[in-house]
Amino acid sequence: MYQVYKNIFPAVHQELERWIELAKAIPDEELRTQALASIEEKTFHCEGGAIYSVLAGNEAREAIRFIVAYQTISDYLDNLCDRSTSMDPEDFRMLHQSMTDALTPTNETKDYYRYREEKNDGGYLHQLVKTCQDVLGKAEGYEMVGDYTLKLGSLYSDLQVHKHVIEEERIPRLQQWFEMHRKEWPELKWYEFSACTGSTLGIFCLVSYTLGGRIDHSLAAQVERSYFPFMQGLHILLDYYIDQDEDELEGDLNFCAYYEHEDQMKKRFKYFVERTHHEIKKLPDPAFHQMIHEGLVGMYLADRKVGKLQNAKSFVKDMLKSSGKKATFFYYNTKIYHRLKPGREL
Repeated sequence: MYQVYKNIFPAVHQELERWIELAKAIPDEELRTQALASIEEKTFHCEGGAIYSVLAGNEAREAIRFIVAYQTISDYLDNLCDRSTSMDPEDFRMLHQSMTDALTPTNETKDYYRYREEKNDGGYLHQLVKTCQDVLGKAEGYEMVGDYTLKLGSLYSDLQVHKHVIEEERIPRLQQWFEMHRKEWPELKWYEFSACTGSTLGIFCLVSYTLGGRIDHSLAAQVERSYFPFMQGLHILLDYYIDQDEDELEGDLNFCAYYEHEDQMKKRFKYFVERTHHEIKKLPDPAFHQMIHEGLVGMYLADRKVGKLQNAKSFVKDMLKSSGKKATFFYYNTKIYHRLKPGREL
């Protein structure tokens, strides 16, 4: 954690400063507003993702450059779709083509705003895409992981399209989408599968191992199995857990709302914790992945929003107990971090 606070977070903020300056120069007011808001409100996504740069060894700075750019695309598009002037799935699909292109160094950039009124971002989204392509284009061995990053990226994009359309179409679309994958993951519910697709952690892990010169076909396949669905699912379910009150107030989709009762939700969260713990043991650097796993639990449950949730104390206590000692360490460490950085969410 000392290295994270001393080296990784400052490097993340340095990268973000560059994107903030470019975002400030976006000519279109709506695009500028959403680009700046996405960085201001979601810096912690880049901070958390950048911890994977440890796996990149001497190329850690390049890993941070990729992770910050890719996560910034994700957060920016999420804002554009969430607070959108459009409800058009074709528009959402075209916007998210940028994430596919970012993972494919040979792809040309496109007119990602083709189906929406706001178009002039001064090249902001193209610059983000090209930064990702630049890092991956120079990463030796990326051809071994490209299929895996594109698969995870494609699932992520599908989710963003389905969950942002008009309200009455969202659930039917998500359920129909899950039917296409149910055979592979029969133990999941449609809303759990959706949550599993909403994380970028597997991509960051694959890219960091590649930049560190440690990737081969076997490791690439194992990273995908170890991260998808359970590690990624745990990540996003925790994210939805802390946002329950906020999403209810704003009328936003929240996957935690589909559990029949709190005991069922707690039981399923514990199941995700256990399955994640089992899967990451199969990876090299298991202690690192275990740290991420337990860190996710501790850091999310320490979020200020949790204190406002019904039965939060009991839920937090049970989850920390199920997750291991490091989860409790991260929980208290994050609480202290919040106190030292008033007004800032981690």
